[in-house]
Amino acid sequence: MTRDIIPGPTLERLPWYLAYISMLRASKVEYVSSTSIARELNVDPSQTAKDLSYLKIKGRTRVGYEVAMLEQKLSAFLGFKRSHPAVMIGCGSLGSALIADRGLQNYGLHIVAGFDTDSSLAGKIIDGVEIYPMSRLEELRPSLDAEIAVIAVPVENAQNAADHAVAAGIKALWNFTPFRLRTREDIVIQNTSFYSHLAVMYNRLANLHSPLRR
Repeated sequence: MTRDIIPGPTLERLPWYLAYISMLRASKVEYVSSTSIARELNVDPSQTAKDLSYLKIKGRTRVGYEVAMLEQKLSAFLGFKRSHPAVMIGCGSLGSALIADRGLQNYGLHIVAGFDTDSSLAGKIIDGVEIYPMSRLEELRPSLDAEIAVIAVPVENAQNAADHAVAAGIKALWNFTPFRLRTREDIVIQNTSFYSHLAVMYNRLANLHSPLRR
């Protein structure tokens, strides 16, 4: 399977498929059709079949997909069953909450250390994860075997944090700030801005109350 040819929208839908399939398996459902998956997730059935075909997954005529097999293949492809060591950069309220979120480990993200410019946090232990001064990131990163950095710093410090992470050997940045990071082309960046989602939600909520809709 060549992962880099899979469209981004397909990759974003696959975890939704997995969540639904896992619910079916827990309910002891043995087979499911692409039509049923599509209906549940509000996706066109042909799109669902196409998405799963990228993983070389085929269903049986008139039967559908074997639920247990589909769950295993989706989980393996998405990397959720492998451990991905990561460091947390920014250990304030958001960073601390992410470190303590055991749910992330269920999806393969293992935060092994935290780093912060606030010297008062050095030596603090959050859910078994030690916090170090930011100045030690380059020194410690190789022994931590981490290629992923989660960026949860104030927006004005985002680019500087990313620069330090890349200089230390980090290959992927999960960015929780509303700042668009700039770095080398060979660095993977995934943006997850709560603020953007809030803006969309607030706007749509305001539209519901707009006089033009009455």
